[in-house]
Amino acid sequence: MSTETPQDRPNGDRVNVIDTATAAYNLPRMLQRFRAGQAEPLIFGDDGRPEGVVVPFDRWEQLEELAEDAEQATEIREVTQRRLTTNRAEDYVSADDLAAEFGWNLDSDNEPPAPR
Repeated sequence: MSTETPQDRPNGDRVNVIDTATAAYNLPRMLQRFRAGQAEPLIFGDDGRPEGVVVPFDRWEQLEELAEDAEQATEIREVTQRRLTTNRAEDYVSADDLAAEFGWNLDSDNEPPAPR
């Protein structure tokens, strides 16, 4: 007998959590669904708590890329905040000077040239 428990997420979405035994039993069916282009995840766990998710591999790759982008953005934000608190005003370089250093034309809508 399968157990499926609705779980309300903080963002207002509701997901159904399948018990672990049923999730294991349904893995072959999930693979068939993924191959058919149905990418809805299988969310499973014990006691109605979501603990794991099965998603198509290409979706997992997208999520990995997003996580890497988010990690890089966090690092950039931390470096920027650290520099803003430790650098003196005279240490800053204007956007025009930076553009000149890299050979960019700020008056153009084109992408800057690739680094040399």
